[in-house]
Amino acid sequence: MAHRGLTFGIFLAPFHRLGENPTLAMDRDVELIQWLDYLGYDEAWIGEHHSAGWELIASPELIIAAAAEKTKHIKLGSGVTSLPYHHPFMVAQRWVQLDHMTRGRAMLGCGPGALTSDAYMLGIEPSTQRPRMLQAMDAIMELLKMDGRVKIKTDWFEMNDARLHLAPYSDPHFEIAVASTITPFGMIAAGTHGVGVLSIGAGLPGGPEALSSQWKIAEDAAAKS
Repeated sequence: MAHRGLTFGIFLAPFHRLGENPTLAMDRDVELIQWLDYLGYDEAWIGEHHSAGWELIASPELIIAAAAEKTKHIKLGSGVTSLPYHHPFMVAQRWVQLDHMTRGRAMLGCGPGALTSDAYMLGIEPSTQRPRMLQAMDAIMELLKMDGRVKIKTDWFEMNDARLHLAPYSDPHFEIAVASTITPFGMIAAGTHGVGVLSIGAGLPGGPEALSSQWKIAEDAAAKS
């Protein structure tokens, strides 16, 4: 039977109660995704953080791989993979692998990184995070075209005649979305590359009212690309 009506999902932020057993907390996260799959939810997004002690999930990909083995239908995404923290070639490689391992149920959420404390530990100047996310996203999208070798050099990563050794399972590639709050940054990135949006700002005061103008920003960026 075809899917009808609204699409339901969950943003599984990596928040966990202080004092809770971290091993059991991560087990509970995977079990929750199993129940969401059983209840007919369409997607789950898992966050990435590295410096706030209650935010335990450092690698959404590991949770996705574990949950994929225990679920059948629900799509599983990173909410988000903080692109300035990772070489974009490795991000593309990992998500192509997940695309195969999940039979097309993996989704890549992209963002600049929300916690300045994460960036500080990695020696990244916070003001560079958004430009670096755009550079990484450009590189990932170019790799996913599977159209020859990619040569890029920036002030923080380099690719020399790079190409993915495996094409995505999904055609033309797995779903991709960009995180957006209230600023136009995420909408411009989504429109430029023709990908989806993780609208974190929709849950903030004034967010729902701003959605129409935000979508207009994405549409204008798409028209220029």
